[in-house]
Amino acid sequence: MTPTHLTGQVAIPEQTRDTSSPLDHFNTAPLEDVHHTLLTCLHSPRWAHRVADHRPYPDLESLLAAADEAAYDLTAADLAAALSAETLPELPDGTYSAAHTALCAAHAAYEARFGYAFVISVGHLPPEEVLNQVLAGIRSRLTNDPEEERAIAAEELRRLARERLLHAVRGAGNCATSPHPAAPGT
Repeated sequence: MTPTHLTGQVAIPEQTRDTSSPLDHFNTAPLEDVHHTLLTCLHSPRWAHRVADHRPYPDLESLLAAADEAAYDLTAADLAAALSAETLPELPDGTYSAAHTALCAAHAAYEARFGYAFVISVGHLPPEEVLNQVLAGIRSRLTNDPEEERAIAAEELRRLARERLLHAVRGAGNCATSPHPAAPGT
């Protein structure tokens, strides 16, 4: 075979770039990985299955709407299980031990009254306001009757799940397989 000479032409392989979005990764990731990611957002297998089973989502708004709808449809047992898996949000570095003590005492009073962890969405707040908001929230919600508080807790849990899901999908690269789940309560 005689080698062919190319006069003035060079073959350059086509370069491909990964132009997929984090939502594309979420939509195409293995089901087990997506379930794991979703359970870090809201510890409810029913919610995670429902959100995962409706993939692919055309846009982030559709994903968040589906997550909200699935959260609204949680049964009382699903809600109780999800609430039992929650913890208080992490406090900013430099928070004084007295603040930790006050928060622990308020949380213990809340848990004794309602039987589950206090949940509140604080992702929209600057770190220096988190402690005050959590303490004020616990104090004000301790006066609620149990049925009213369960409804408020369910709404806060839905907001937390939405914030966590948004963080997971917008996270670095392939959100659905991230080994670092969001911390509960944040």
